Amino acid sequence: MKESKGSAAEARIRAEVLATARRTAAEGLVVGTSGNVSARLGEMILVTPSGVPYDRLGPEDLVAVDPDGRPLGAGLAPTSELPLHLAVYRATGAAAIVHTHAVHATAVSTLVDELPAVHYMTAALGGPVRVAPYALYGSDELARHALAALDGRTGCLLRNHGTLTYGATPEQAHDRTAQLEWMCRVWLAASGVPGRTPTLLSPDQLAEAAQKLTKYGQEP
Repeated sequence: MKESKGSAAEARIRAEVLATARRTAAEGLVVGTSGNVSARLGEMILVTPSGVPYDRLGPEDLVAVDPDGRPLGAGLAPTSELPLHLAVYRATGAAAIVHTHAVHATAVSTLVDELPAVHYMTAALGGPVRVAPYALYGSDELARHALAALDGRTGCLLRNHGTLTYGATPEQAHDRTAQLEWMCRVWLAASGVPGRTPTLLSPDQLAEAAQKLTKYGQEP
């Protein structure tokens, strides 16, 4: 069933997107007006606007667009990364997306083509996290590179740029971003020890962890 504009579901999603955006700033995953968050509700996509600090936004300031990026009403300009968000929604089952400029993840994106599997939570993102080649922010080229890196994954690194994760809710997308940043920090710490090389998990070990993670948490 399609949700009408102004519905309770839309109000809830707006609140969740804004809370997630503010959380990325509070946790140091973004600086200033960098990064962006979005969520999809039927044929409407709600995204953070361009160039406005999250603490100055209200839920009504989020920008509503259709799947082709056309605005659904007047308001602020959407994030410059709108093409990236739209591409991910078209190609995946994403219901929410978080993009950040997290420090450790951005550093790792400049060093490797894939984040080594230093921890079993790698499995929670679908496997070793790939690094999408660099492209100008807001470009269709960046969106294409990100989609290739996301194949079979729910997160990727963007070279010399940051992170991109998606999930069923803004909270889940955020949690995947935070987990990715933490794993990047672990790898940087371990790989920086002179004369030592971090041990990595094998594909079989990751598959075993992935299976166990499906039963993690409380029963519904």
